[in-house]
Amino acid sequence: MGSWTITKWELKNTLQNRKFILIFFLQLVVLLMMVLFFSSFMEGIESEEGISLTPSLNQFASLDIYDPQNVLINQLNPEILEINSNEIDVALSRLECGDVTGVVLLPSADDFNLEEIKPVPVKLYIDYKDPKRSVIKDEVAAAGNRASDLISQRWIEDLTPPEEIQPQIQEETQGEALPLQLINKVMTAILLFLPLFLFGNLIVDSIVGEKERKTGEILIAMPLSRSNIILGKSTAVIITMALQVALWMVLMILAGYSIENPGLVYLIVVTTALPIVGLTSIIAAFSKNYKEAGIGITFAYVAIIGFLIVPALAYISQQGRYVSTSTMTLAIKVFSGEPLSPGDIIVPFTSLLLISLISYYITIWLFKRDDIVFGPRPGLLRLLYEFTALNKVVNYFKK
Repeated sequence: MGSWTITKWELKNTLQNRKFILIFFLQLVVLLMMVLFFSSFMEGIESEEGISLTPSLNQFASLDIYDPQNVLINQLNPEILEINSNEIDVALSRLECGDVTGVVLLPSADDFNLEEIKPVPVKLYIDYKDPKRSVIKDEVAAAGNRASDLISQRWIEDLTPPEEIQPQIQEETQGEALPLQLINKVMTAILLFLPLFLFGNLIVDSIVGEKERKTGEILIAMPLSRSNIILGKSTAVIITMALQVALWMVLMILAGYSIENPGLVYLIVVTTALPIVGLTSIIAAFSKNYKEAGIGITFAYVAIIGFLIVPALAYISQQGRYVSTSTMTLAIKVFSGEPLSPGDIIVPFTSLLLISLISYYITIWLFKRDDIVFGPRPGLLRLLYEFTALNKVVNYFKK
C-alpha cells in the first residue's frame, strides 16, 4: 500500500510536467516518422525495382560510339551515360570540341568478322581534362565484359553439337531471403522495444533528483519504508513505459505492420521493462548527480540492447534451432506467428525474473544506506566487499 502511494504521487507529478508531455508526444511523432520510413524502405526492397541508396547518376557523362555491328552499344548503361551513335569523324570532332567525355570505336563488318574466334578490337578515346573520365572508363569496361560474355556464349553454342541436350536447371525459393528477414523482423522488434530505453531519465530524476534537490531527507522521514519508495518510483516509470508501448503498437498496426498476437507481444515488451528499470535504478541509487547517472546508463543500455538483439539475430540466422534467453527473440516468434515450445517461454521469463529480483534487491540495499543517500559515498570495491558479506567472513575469522 505504501509503494502505491509513491506510485500515484510520481505519476501525478510526471503527467503534470509540461516538459514530459512535450517529450512524450515528440517521441510519438519520431516513431511515426520511423514507421513510415521503414514501411517505404521495405516496400522498395520487396519491389522488382528495388531501392537505391546511392545518389543518382542519370546521364552523368556523355559518350559517342561507332558500333556498326552493335557489339557494345546495347551493353552500355543509358541511365548513367548519355550515349550518341555517330560516325568516326563526327565523334572525334565532338571529342576535340569538348562536347563529349569519351569516344568508343569498333570495327565494321568489312574490317572484322565476329564469327572468327579472336579478340574484338575496341578503341577508347577520353578527354582527360574532364573529371568524369573515370565514369566513362568504368562503364565501358563493364559493358565490354558483358559483351565478351555474350560473344563467348555464342561461340560455345556454335561449337556445341545440335543433338546434345543441355540440362535444364530451375531454381526455386520459398519464404523471405535471410537479409529480408533480418530487416523486417529485427526492425519491427526494435520499434517495439525502443520505448523501454526512452524513459531512463524518469527514474534518474526520481532518485538522483531527490539527492540534488536535497529532498531525500523529507522523503525518508515519511512513514514509508525505503523499499516501498524504490518500488513505488519504479512502478510509476513502468506504467509510463506501458502506456508509451501501447500507443506505439497502435501506430505500428495502423501503419500496416503485421503483428500477430498483439496482446501477448505487448505483455512480453512491458515485462522486459522490469529488469531494465531495475538496472537503471541501481545506477541512479549509486550516482551522486545526473552526469554520473547519465554515463552509467549509457553503458548499461548498450549492454542491455546487445543482450536483446544479438540472440535475436542468431535466432533468425540459424532458423530458430536454439532456445534464446532474449525476450526480443520471444517477441519475434510471437508476432511472426511461429510455434512456441515450453523452453521458448520459460527460459526468457526466468532470466527476466532473476535479473529483476537481483536488481531491485541491490537498489533497495543501496537506498537503505545513509552513506549512499546523504554521503560520503564509499568506493565501489568497498560496496562489493560489503554486499558479498566478505566483511562478515573476515570479522568472523578475526575473532
